[in-house]
Amino acid sequence: MALEHAILVSLSERAAAGSELTRRFDASIGYFWTATHQQIYRVLAKMERSGWVSVQVVPQVDRPAKKEYAVTPAGREELRRWIAEPTTSDPVRSDIGVKLRGASLGDRAAVLDDVRRLREEHTKRHSLYEYLAGRDFPDPGALTGADLDIYLVLRGGLLVEQFWIQWLTEYLDAHDTTKDSHR
Repeated sequence: MALEHAILVSLSERAAAGSELTRRFDASIGYFWTATHQQIYRVLAKMERSGWVSVQVVPQVDRPAKKEYAVTPAGREELRRWIAEPTTSDPVRSDIGVKLRGASLGDRAAVLDDVRRLREEHTKRHSLYEYLAGRDFPDPGALTGADLDIYLVLRGGLLVEQFWIQWLTEYLDAHDTTKDSHR
């Protein structure tokens, strides 16, 4: 996936200025596809040149005018084309996986500290996703269309975070020095 497609998805949901789009990435799409403020603005300019988005200058009171971006028919067609394209499987690339495999070659205590820190990060993210699911989708069984799609992506995030928490906990438990492994 290219950043362009993530932006097209977001702008298809609602037109936005670049700063608002950046906030959306921080609050939703960014959990699955990250981009910096500079990357988003650079790609928006490229998308405008390609005819995938249009720009409307919106005057503001006591502030400079802002540029609001919207998806054009050419952008919708590109998004439809990309969505229909087969998705390749994402290869697993995990620094922590490599560190865990090589932990006996280095400072295991440092690796265990890193695992604890990562488990805490994943636990916090899991809690956030649970909160968002409860707040935004109190009755998932009644969802259809775009709302169902958004909910299921959130569920995917919950499952990914559960995986990380379980795997990192298993690693920590296996190396718990307080356990008597000779029983």
